[in-house]
Amino acid sequence: MEIVLEELSIDRDEVEDALTEAFAADGEITGAGSGMGRSHLDLEVAAGVDRGEAVERARAALAALGIEGSAEITVRD
Repeated sequence: MEIVLEELSIDRDEVEDALTEAFAADGEITGAGSGMGRSHLDLEVAAGVDRGEAVERARAALAALGIEGSAEITVRD
């Protein structure tokens, strides 16, 4: 799963921490970067987790930080 955030208003580490907590043993951040007003995070989700559930968990974590509206989530195989 790739999460792209436009003009992030908080530190990217806070986002990583929130996603790590939301996914616990079901996923991990495998890459991240920032530049030109954007940040992105690569989140590898365990094979047994339903795609829809994974997106909902990610959106809930972002919403709790107040940044869901600036996020674009792409799920890839």
